[in-house]
Amino acid sequence: MWPDLIKKAKEGGLDAIETYVFWNAHEPLRRQYDFTGNLDLVRFIKTIQDQGLYSVLRIGPYVCAEWNYGGFPVWLHNQPGIEIRTANTVYMNEMQNFTTLIVDMMKQEKLFASQGGPIILAQIENEYGNVISSYGDAGKAYMNWCANMAQSLDIGVPWIMCQQSDAPEPMINTCNGWYCDQFTPNNPNSPKMWTENWTGWFKSWGGKDPFRTAEDLAFSVARFFQLGGSFQNYYMYHGGTNFGRTAGGPYITTSYDYDAPLNEYGSLNQPKYGHLKQLHDVLHSIEKTLTYGNISNTDFGNSVSATIYAVNDTSSCLFGNANTTTDATITYQGVEYNVPAWSVSILPDCKNEVYNTAKTSVMVKKSNEAEDEPSALKWTWRPENIIDETVVLGKGQVSASQLIDQKITNDVSDYLWYMTSVNLDKDDPILTDDMSIRVNGTGHIMHAYINGEYIGSQWAEYGIFNYVFEKKVKLNPGKNQITLLSATIGLQNYGPRFDLIDTGLPGPVEIIGKKDDDEIIIKDLSQHKWSYKVGLKGLDNELIYSDKKFASEWQSENLPINKMMTWYKTTFKAPLGEEPVVVDMQGLGKGLAWVNGNSLGRYWPSYIAEDGCSTEPCDYRGSYDNSKCVKNCGQPTQRWYHVPRSFMTEDDNELVLFQEFGGNPSLVNFQTVRPGTVCGNAYENKNMELSCEGRTISAINFASFGDVQGICGSFKKGSCEATNDALSIIQNACVGKESCSVAATEGVFGSTKCEEGTSKRLVVEAVC
Repeated sequence: MWPDLIKKAKEGGLDAIETYVFWNAHEPLRRQYDFTGNLDLVRFIKTIQDQGLYSVLRIGPYVCAEWNYGGFPVWLHNQPGIEIRTANTVYMNEMQNFTTLIVDMMKQEKLFASQGGPIILAQIENEYGNVISSYGDAGKAYMNWCANMAQSLDIGVPWIMCQQSDAPEPMINTCNGWYCDQFTPNNPNSPKMWTENWTGWFKSWGGKDPFRTAEDLAFSVARFFQLGGSFQNYYMYHGGTNFGRTAGGPYITTSYDYDAPLNEYGSLNQPKYGHLKQLHDVLHSIEKTLTYGNISNTDFGNSVSATIYAVNDTSSCLFGNANTTTDATITYQGVEYNVPAWSVSILPDCKNEVYNTAKTSVMVKKSNEAEDEPSALKWTWRPENIIDETVVLGKGQVSASQLIDQKITNDVSDYLWYMTSVNLDKDDPILTDDMSIRVNGTGHIMHAYINGEYIGSQWAEYGIFNYVFEKKVKLNPGKNQITLLSATIGLQNYGPRFDLIDTGLPGPVEIIGKKDDDEIIIKDLSQHKWSYKVGLKGLDNELIYSDKKFASEWQSENLPINKMMTWYKTTFKAPLGEEPVVVDMQGLGKGLAWVNGNSLGRYWPSYIAEDGCSTEPCDYRGSYDNSKCVKNCGQPTQRWYHVPRSFMTEDDNELVLFQEFGGNPSLVNFQTVRPGTVCGNAYENKNMELSCEGRTISAINFASFGDVQGICGSFKKGSCEATNDALSIIQNACVGKESCSVAATEGVFGSTKCEEGTSKRLVVEAVC
C-alpha cells in the first residue's frame, strides 16, 4: 500500500512523510535484526523520495504510538540490571546501539538531506518531557545524554525532541497536541514546529469512535501558521491497522483509523482530506510571503485578530476568530469581512478571501457501505488441545516457586498458562461447603479452570490495570489442579515507568473457605510451585498455515458455537474489484485471525462500546478533545477487520480463526468497502464536486442552492432557495458519471433572493 498512500498524501498537499522506527519490530531478539518485507525501512524512505517528498525520521527509539510496549522489544525489560528511559548504562548502551544502527543504514544509502536524500529531520526520544519529573536527576541526565549521543552521530540535519521544554541546544523542542498555536520553543532561534497534530484519536476495546471535524482540524492548522508556525505534521494522516500483535495499550483496538484524512483502508476520508488539501494549496500559494514576510498584527478584541505577512509589494492576510460562539465582522483597508466563530480566513492578496476553515466546500461521504458477498462460508473446526496436559495435569515448560510477570516470556505470545496443584487433607479446615478462589489480576484477560472444569473469566477496560477475580469453587480431599490462563491485550505503551507495570497474574492467588460461624480461612498459593506454559498448541503446530500434516484433525461435522478455545477454518475467493476488503466478524467473541498465514490482529466484536454519544450534530466550534463528538455507542467496538488485497491470491484463500471465547462463525463473511451515499457542498462561487470513487452516480436524493440546513443524510431547504430547479440541473450534470463538478453560482441556479449577508451554498446528496 505504500506507493498509493504516499501518492495520495502528495496529492493532498503534503510535503513530507513522518514515520516512527519500531525497535521491537526491527530487533525482535537481541542483535537479531529484521528489515525485510514491510519492515524494509530503507525501501520505505526511498518510496517517499520517489514521490518527490521529504521525510522526517522519528527514531525514538521509544515511540508510544499505542504500539505494543511503546515500541520497546520486551527482551529489553529482561536484561540484567536494566532501568528503561533513565540514566542506566545497560539501557543506554542498547538504545545507542539501535539508534546508531538506524543512522548508519540511512547514511549508507545517502538518505539524509545533507547527503542529497529526503530526510530533513530526525528525532531522538519521544515526549520524554511529559514524564521526566518521575525520574528525578537521573531523568535530566538521561535527556542530556540523548541529545549528546544524537548530535555525535553527525547526520547533517537537525535533531528534534518533542514535548521537551528544556531540550539542550542544538536540539529543537517541538509541540504535540490538538492545538499548538500558543507553543513557543525554548530557544528563540528555533523554528516553531508541531510534530503531532492529532487528527482524531485512537480507539480502545469498549471505547467510542473518535470524530474530529474537518473545520476544527483546519482551524488548528491555519491558526498555527497565522501565529508564526513553520512546520506542522498530522498524527495520523493515515493510521492504518494494528496487524498481528502490534496494538498496545492494553486494550487498543486492531483498527488504528484515528479518523485520519486517509482512513484505515487508505481511502479518502471526506470532507477532512479535501478540506485540508484546499488549505494546503492556499498555504503553498503564499509560502514565500509566510516564510520571508514582515509580520504585523491587529487585535480587534473578543479573540479576533488579523495577521499580515508582507514582503516587498506583496501582502497576505490571515484573519482569525478564536471566539467559540460569535461570528465577527472586521474592517480591513475599508472593506468588511465576515469571519465565522472558531475559524481563520486566508486572503492571499489581503483583498479576496480564498479559504475559510469553517467553510467546507468539498465532498462528504455519509457512510461507507460494506456490501455482502453472496456466498456463505463453509467451516471446519478443531479444538485447542489444552484439556489433558495443561488444564488437567498442569504440565508446563518451566516451573518456579512464585508467580511470574508475563513479560519474562519476552512477549512471544498473548497466552501464558499458570498451573499449580493443592493437596488437601480430608480434615483440612479450609474444606467447607462455601469455598472460593480469589485471583489478583493486572487488567488483562484471565480464564480459570479447577480440576479440568472451566469456572469463569474476567477482563477489564482501557486504563484499568488490576481487578480481583473471585468465584465459588468445590475442591476435593486430595490433589486439586488449578490452571489459570493469562491472555494479554497489548502491553502498556505510555506513562512514567510504564515498562514496570505488571503483566499477567501478580497474585496473590488464594483459596478461601468460610465456615458456618463466619470464620474465614485463607490459603495463599502465591509461593506454591507453579508450572508455566507459553502459547497455544495450535500455534505451535502452525495451524494458521495451510498444511496437510494436520488436515485429518479438522472436522466438518457438528460445528460448535459459543465454545471456548476452538479453531475454525474456511476458504474463500477474494472479492472482485479493487475496493478495500474487510471481514465481518459479527457474532464472534474474542480471538485471533489469519488470512493465508497473515495475521489480521485480535478481534473482539462482542465487546460493546460504552454509552455517552450525543444525538445532537457535532459543533466544530470550541476546543476539541477525545470525548467530544464521539460515535458508535452501544455497537461492537470493532466489527470489521481489514484484509489487505496483498494478503490474498486470485485462487482459494484460507481464513483461520482462533476463538478464545464465545461466538458463532456462521455469520462471518467477506465484504468490500465502497461509498454508498456521497454529499457535495460548495459555498457560493466555489465548485461543488461529487465522486463515487470508480462507481457510477445512480441517483440524486437532494439538491438545493441557498440557505440549506442540516448535514449529509438529513439536509433540508432553508429560508431561501434559487429559482431554477437544482435537482434537475444536478441530475443532468451528474447521473451516469463517476464524478461531476458544478459551479455554485446564481448564474447556474438563478436568483436566490436571500437576505444580504446570508451564506449561500450548493448542497447535493447522491447515491453511488
